[in-house]
Amino acid sequence: FGGSTGVIYRQFSITIVSAMVLSVLVALILTPALCATMLQSEEQREAPPKTALGRSIKGFTDKIFAPLNSFFGMFNRGFAAFSQAYQKHVSKVVHQLKRQIFAYIVICLALGFCFTRIPSAFLPNEDQGVLMSMVNLPAGSTVEKTKDTLQKLSDYFMQNEAENVDTIMAVTGFSFAGSGQNMAMAFIKLKDWSLRPNADQHADAIVNRAYMPLLGIREGLAFAFNLPAIPELGIASGFDLYLQDNGGAGHEALTKVRQDYVYAAQQSPLLMQVRANGQDDVPQFKLNIDYEKALALGLSVTDINTTLSAAWGSAYIDNFMERSRVKKVYLQAEADARMNELDLNKWYIRNSSGQMVPCSAFISTSWDYGSPSLERFNGVGAMNIQGAPAPGVSTGEAMAEMERIAAEVLPSGFGISWTGVSFQERLSGTQAPLLYAVSLLIVFLSLAALYESWSIPFAVMLVVPLGIIGAVLAALITQYVPVQTVLRNDVYFQVGLLTTVGLSAKNAILIVEFAKELYDKGNRLTEAVIEAARIRLRPILMTSAAFILGVLPLAMSSGAGAAGRNEIGICVIGGMLSATVLAIFFVPVFFVLVMRYFTKYIPADQKKKMAEIEEAKIRARQQRALEEGKHLPPTE
Repeated sequence: FGGSTGVIYRQFSITIVSAMVLSVLVALILTPALCATMLQSEEQREAPPKTALGRSIKGFTDKIFAPLNSFFGMFNRGFAAFSQAYQKHVSKVVHQLKRQIFAYIVICLALGFCFTRIPSAFLPNEDQGVLMSMVNLPAGSTVEKTKDTLQKLSDYFMQNEAENVDTIMAVTGFSFAGSGQNMAMAFIKLKDWSLRPNADQHADAIVNRAYMPLLGIREGLAFAFNLPAIPELGIASGFDLYLQDNGGAGHEALTKVRQDYVYAAQQSPLLMQVRANGQDDVPQFKLNIDYEKALALGLSVTDINTTLSAAWGSAYIDNFMERSRVKKVYLQAEADARMNELDLNKWYIRNSSGQMVPCSAFISTSWDYGSPSLERFNGVGAMNIQGAPAPGVSTGEAMAEMERIAAEVLPSGFGISWTGVSFQERLSGTQAPLLYAVSLLIVFLSLAALYESWSIPFAVMLVVPLGIIGAVLAALITQYVPVQTVLRNDVYFQVGLLTTVGLSAKNAILIVEFAKELYDKGNRLTEAVIEAARIRLRPILMTSAAFILGVLPLAMSSGAGAAGRNEIGICVIGGMLSATVLAIFFVPVFFVLVMRYFTKYIPADQKKKMAEIEEAKIRARQQRALEEGKHLPPTE
């Protein structure tokens, strides 16, 4: 897959494939050798060591492992009782196919309903140990007023969030919305994660608490935001879009529509911090140069442009050395000669005759109003709008709300386009169905090659929803239980579902493979699957428990990057629990159903007669071969 989602999928898939390849090599090469070396027969285990050293070592180990042997003995007796009860229950359910299939359909319907209740997102918001904030004052505000507003923002975090905030670095005159004396931003460094163990000390919780106090700063717009999980996809978490002037209505009309759209979005309870990420239109001082008069006065266009740009802006002149360092020299007018429109009368330009010509002789001034920067997106005029979902709302729900408001508020000729992390979220949502389909197809084809049948793999594939329902329920539980990470239907959740698909199929294969082998040997269908379920119960439970305990650190981790690990861990644990608990009862039912109604089912008594006939034919061929003096290879 392409895009940033493809990068995440590839990292996951390469890791899993590499581990599985190594696992196969270990199973084929090392495991048989280890079994032959370490495993002993019952006679070897009971026989006393031949040497005194061996007898002393055996006595020492027996004393050490005596408590463990007692525990394992109790465990084995309890497991044997559970295995017998499980076998009796399986013998009942395989004769109640209609009831079990109805229960399976109910589970699938519940899965579909619950899956639609999980909010969508792209990636979870990570606590990266730093927050950012921006201050945007009205056009024309002074630098001093901007600094005072920025100081109020800093005071809030240093006083109200003293136990969470370490330091703050503020910058005046620049922000991600643009440059100007009314712009400022601050970098808020949080304390180490070990000093912020509680959920209310997470970066998102700090941002949510700061929303209303910062909204109370009347001098301008001040807000804090968390960084996106992937910095290259934007400057802030939440959603990011462009309002586009597709009909070419012009800058003024686009500005009016943006104000109406932002105001309508700010009234929604699902959204917060909705803002126009850019500078508002500002008064502009326009110089009207009469070039014909200037040329008549002996002035060149280059001299005029050079003088004005150096005086009102700045001009690079030269370098100079100071303490072995090269520094640049810039030329600019004194502050009192570039403060207002009348200061233009103070400036003269030397003409070709060496005379000084006043600028007022050929320049007239006027005031205008316009945007300090013009943006375009997808080839048309556009304005950037950013925002964040309200607490407890996912980015997917916030994006759907912005689309709903756009359909109601935007007039004809205007539209919205997602960009940055929001665009990637939309892309990942459209890729997910194909991702699941390809994964299930690969599993099905692998099983078809394993069983040399197109129907038997369905007995394994039918168990997949039983694993997914556990992952989905685990995600829903986090929506209502106070936990560190709330699960969303994002990329990490999709990775967890793919893992659950493979693990669910693994549990089913353990039963189906053994049941098919017993059935091919002449056992009755129900007897074969009951015996297979009993024999393979322990491997299923032990491997599932091992995997659940293996991913438990992911579900319980904290600190940097914990949100992604929590999502995968919780998702896989929920999926494994349901896949184990439900699969050990439903897989025997699926096998009987598929073998009886979707394959060429042969009853046991008929299979016995066919085996007797085949055996008689083999004996007849061998007898004829003996009479003719021929030799036949041995047969099974």
